[in-house]
Amino acid sequence: MKKTRTRLPLLLTVILTLTLLLAACGGNSGNNASNNAGGNSGTTDNSSTATNDSTNATTTDTTNSSNAAADNSSKAQEEVTLKFYFGGDKKAATDEVWSAISDYLKTKGLNVKFDINFIPFGDFKDKMLVMAASGDKWDMNFDGDWLSYKQMAAKGSYMALNDLLPKYAPTLYKKYEDQGTLAAATVDGKIVGLPWTMSMNQRKYAAWRQDLTDKAGITPAPDSIKTIEDLDVFLHKLKEAYPKDKLSRSTPLGIYMQRDEWVDLGFHGMGFYLNDPAVKIQPVEQQPFYKEAALMSKKWYDDGILNRDAMIDKEDGAAQWRNGKMFYTDSDHEWVNADPGFADPSYKLGSSLLYPDKKYVNRTALANVVAINRNSEHADRVLQFLDMLETDQQLYDMVQYGIEGKTYVLKDGAANYPDGMQTTTSNYMEWGGQWALWKPQFMRPNPAYGKDFWVHEAEFAALPVNVNSPVDGLFISEDNIKNEVAKRDQAVEEFNKPIEFGNVKDVEKAVNDYIEKQKNNGLDKIMSEAQKQIDAYLASKK
Repeated sequence: MKKTRTRLPLLLTVILTLTLLLAACGGNSGNNASNNAGGNSGTTDNSSTATNDSTNATTTDTTNSSNAAADNSSKAQEEVTLKFYFGGDKKAATDEVWSAISDYLKTKGLNVKFDINFIPFGDFKDKMLVMAASGDKWDMNFDGDWLSYKQMAAKGSYMALNDLLPKYAPTLYKKYEDQGTLAAATVDGKIVGLPWTMSMNQRKYAAWRQDLTDKAGITPAPDSIKTIEDLDVFLHKLKEAYPKDKLSRSTPLGIYMQRDEWVDLGFHGMGFYLNDPAVKIQPVEQQPFYKEAALMSKKWYDDGILNRDAMIDKEDGAAQWRNGKMFYTDSDHEWVNADPGFADPSYKLGSSLLYPDKKYVNRTALANVVAINRNSEHADRVLQFLDMLETDQQLYDMVQYGIEGKTYVLKDGAANYPDGMQTTTSNYMEWGGQWALWKPQFMRPNPAYGKDFWVHEAEFAALPVNVNSPVDGLFISEDNIKNEVAKRDQAVEEFNKPIEFGNVKDVEKAVNDYIEKQKNNGLDKIMSEAQKQIDAYLASKK
């Protein structure tokens, strides 16, 4: 504020100085308050009151400036770096985009930089579990019930956000409250994840390169491939037409599950049948369909339909599909209706819905989540960032699409690739793990998803054949069975994987040995503890 200086006679100056000293010694706070409240600015006044104000301002100017600077320093945020982990491959412009995001956030009062890291999806689950067990420090990561979320949450690897979420992300918290989705991410009363807010169903479709089948004269009628037997015949025709090419890395187990209306709980290879009102948990390896699937996998492996390296291939399967390295894949309603992003415009998609009359559960709120590491030192900043993302279209566009003109172009409200770029050559758009940060209120049409795409996804999920799981939101605590589930998980990796991918000599023996192995790993104790929690959860909903 510009100060007004007044020339004073020497005597008056001395008198006023003595008066000020006496006032200071006497602690005349009431008089000072009155003067401060006067707000007499913008005029020059030779009255004693105005002179007193001016002298006060002049005398205390340096002190007030120092105090203000100290106050501002204590209130201003120090710059911190937030370390994030997402799944997939890191795009070329990622660091540049997030640097721009940092600059933008600073103009909004959030003083942060970003260290953005990606883990290939094939390694994501194992690496996250190892990082957590090692006590590594990071701030936020992507996760989901199909990755490491349930195990990470069970091991206490994620920070409880009950107090922090409403304090630092009140808008986001209210949205979760309105939708009622936080219960799904609550473990023993602790909110340990931030779910996405989308509605969809991932029942299986068979998907193939129609340009190749047309070329080979293989022309199935629309939606005529409905069963595993139909698919087996089709895939053998495709292999016969292209005997030297890698065909697929999709195992048939999930299709058998869909056929028998089995629900995978995402709990160490266990689930239940939708037609069982009691929701009795069972191990997948003891189900008749498991052996059927194993026999089909063996057949596909021996006949070259399943790639020989499918069990160990860590490359992103979606990228292989887009780049023409696979001719067949399992798919779902989303990706048979979205643009698949093929590397070559001559590639065409063919598809058929499998077992269309069977019930199938909708995706849970835990399908895609972000979580804060229990060792994060900056959880408040992470939540502030997420709250701003809930209300700021410009920030959302930067996070999802990047830098306009460099990583995307905006035309008629749609975000598209710049000229000469597409899904497989994108320098930022469609980056892996973005899904947990999707905001329906800000989502733009883009090359993959046209206008109202997610409205139609929600309509598909609402069909009578697509149902919500009776235990959606259930989280099974492992506190009393930690040793047993650790042994079970090890056996899943060592024995189940070769069975599922057909890489065993004798299917019958392999399956029977695996069943016995898991029984000896404390299966009864795991099932008893899990069933107790399922029953309690169902009782609480009545």
